[in-house]
Amino acid sequence: MIRHRLCIALMAVLALVLAACGGGGGDESSSGPAEIVVWHGYQDTEGEVFKSLIDQYNKEHPDVKVSDLYSSNDLVLQKVLTAVRGNSAPDVAYMFGSWAPNIAKISSLVDMTEEVAKPDWQWDDFYEAERKAATVDDKVIGVPALVDNLAIVYNKQLFAEAGIEPPTPNWTWDDFRAAAAKLTDPAKGQYGWLIPADGSEDTVWHWIPMLWEAGGDILNSDNTKAAFNSEAGVKALTTLQQMAVDDKSLYLDTTNENGPKLMNSGKIGMLVTGPWDLSQLSDIEYGVQVMPTYAGSTGGHQTIAGPDNWVVFDNGDKRKQAAIDFVKWLSAPEQVKTFSLRTGDLPIRASVGDDKAVLDELNKNVPGTAEFVENLKNVHNVRPQVEQYPAVSEALGQAIVAVMLGKDQPKAALDSAAAAADAKLAEK
Repeated sequence: MIRHRLCIALMAVLALVLAACGGGGGDESSSGPAEIVVWHGYQDTEGEVFKSLIDQYNKEHPDVKVSDLYSSNDLVLQKVLTAVRGNSAPDVAYMFGSWAPNIAKISSLVDMTEEVAKPDWQWDDFYEAERKAATVDDKVIGVPALVDNLAIVYNKQLFAEAGIEPPTPNWTWDDFRAAAAKLTDPAKGQYGWLIPADGSEDTVWHWIPMLWEAGGDILNSDNTKAAFNSEAGVKALTTLQQMAVDDKSLYLDTTNENGPKLMNSGKIGMLVTGPWDLSQLSDIEYGVQVMPTYAGSTGGHQTIAGPDNWVVFDNGDKRKQAAIDFVKWLSAPEQVKTFSLRTGDLPIRASVGDDKAVLDELNKNVPGTAEFVENLKNVHNVRPQVEQYPAVSEALGQAIVAVMLGKDQPKAALDSAAAAADAKLAEK
């Protein structure tokens, strides 16, 4: 299952609330340490490591007192909007990257554009997709907090039993389709590939890299019209149609809950998933490989990331500066390395991701993680930074599922979805 950071359904409703949000600005004393509060959704190991980093920062910076407050990531935007209206916004909050267009409208948001342009931030060291996801209309609304991506995770034993060579970095979608067909055995209830088929953003998220690899895009250059119903879009959706309807090698997970479970039981040959699922695959020997691409396409072996951000709010100059300094420290290479090695999360900086010692340690803890780190170099695009994206995603999700169920044809389904998306994009 795609991690909680992909939950975007609230954006459409919450966009209407943002206009009413006034500035933050809490009281701050002129003497004593600057006291700032960080809202986050870290639990278990991530929560323990994050708290230890806060303790370290407080010891090294006696002029600042950082405290943290757990807040479910799925609900934090609602809570932030309420807090801003009540003049009690946090100083820093962990927020989904998909909320960036909404966050950009909050009046007490600290614009980080000039700050991250300073040389000591090394802004270019953050992966390309992270920087794009943190930017709305040339305004940097936050600093990268977490990143991931999608790749092929395959069952080595099932490949060997079917006499198929493991996926290579040069695989095309034709290769992928052929392997999935050979891995499928109806008598055993075994399928080549499982895909989320509930019509949610998770369904769309799996199809978008295929669209990009075929040379297409989601919207046009100024984000005013749908572009996914192009020749490239039809090509990408036809691949799913061929596998689901013609080959019957594609297991449609309509509950979006069965991927790791069925993979562990030997019923699925391949998943396209992220590093979060690796620790659940304890019953099989698996491998990880980059996404296939389309033969002759210039799109390459692209993937998609769901970067999240640390967002800073203005509660007076003293607290604002303290919050900026803390986020800068937290996202510096040394702390990124510490957090990644102790939690297994992918490093948010390329310099850390390029460190062989880090990769070796990550792979030792959870095999395959290093491949996902390397795969971050294949993330070049992000989803459109528009408030209407939830409606675009909903229309696309319905179209993709309809085709995979054999209820519609790729071109007709995408044209219908494009009409719905265009109507929503035209709204002011």
